Amino acid sequence: MNEINETNKMDSKPSTEEPLEFIVGESEAGERLDKYVTESLEEGAAVSRTQVQEWLKSGAVKVNGRQIKANYKVMAGDTVAVAIPEPVSAVIEPEDIPLDVVFEDSDVIVINKPRGMVVHPALGHYSGTVVNALMHHCKDLSGINGVMRPGIVHRIDKDTSGLLMIAKNDAAHASLAHQLKEHTVTRKYMALVHGNVPHENGTVDAPIGRDPHDRKLFTVTDRGSKHAVTHFAVVERIGVDFTLLELQLETGRTHQIRVHMKYIGYPLAGDPVYGRNKTIGLKGQALHAAVLGFIHPRTGAEIMLEAPIPEDMERELAILRSR
Repeated sequence: MNEINETNKMDSKPSTEEPLEFIVGESEAGERLDKYVTESLEEGAAVSRTQVQEWLKSGAVKVNGRQIKANYKVMAGDTVAVAIPEPVSAVIEPEDIPLDVVFEDSDVIVINKPRGMVVHPALGHYSGTVVNALMHHCKDLSGINGVMRPGIVHRIDKDTSGLLMIAKNDAAHASLAHQLKEHTVTRKYMALVHGNVPHENGTVDAPIGRDPHDRKLFTVTDRGSKHAVTHFAVVERIGVDFTLLELQLETGRTHQIRVHMKYIGYPLAGDPVYGRNKTIGLKGQALHAAVLGFIHPRTGAEIMLEAPIPEDMERELAILRSR
């Protein structure tokens, strides 16, 4: 019989983010809870089964809203919530990594992140990130998101390049986070997708949640999902096989553009997760955060910034055009 542990002791520092939620599928029913959680987390988290067992003891993992033991056998339809605890102490070292700074003052810094660079440290991965570079570059960063994500207001994927805004103090962080929540931040991306998109522009309005068949991925689903809207416009059709799009995010869900483009049948070129077999030379998806606009948290001025398509993506576009 599955055994419930009713204690609610929380020994570690609570997470600063919303818990991750997973819905147990039919094929996963019967797995031990600690194994299920370990395999559900994204690979970048680098979390061991032993660590998950500690989270279970502290109450950071709940099943259907209740704390439960590691040997619980999950059942189809169970909702597993994982609030990854913030480390009480973590050594994140400043690193002298060059940053392409597009805008900076005493409140905000905006960088043009290169493809292949992780935004913030995660468990088991504490170096070479944007945060490590920022800690060397800046004296102050906001502390709202804790020791692992100082200053980080929003994120872009490791293999997505482009504009990323960072808060230097808590007041700036609160303002920028509010603007993101209210969908008033302008975020436009350039993306190369497979196929010849027939419409000059359009909107994808489809909820995104964890893929019930692969918990590390996201998909369009009605179960455990969040509202997601992406607008797109054709910039250039390259033959019949590729289209260059400008996309604007109305919401900001994990992997939103990648999931939405796959959903409508035009996956991103080079996307190793949601795309087709490797057809271009990029390491990762052909996606670039090209425009970022927000209201300055102190002055109230409208800030609108642009970053050109990076050289590696331009090179691939030139190759495709030459064909």
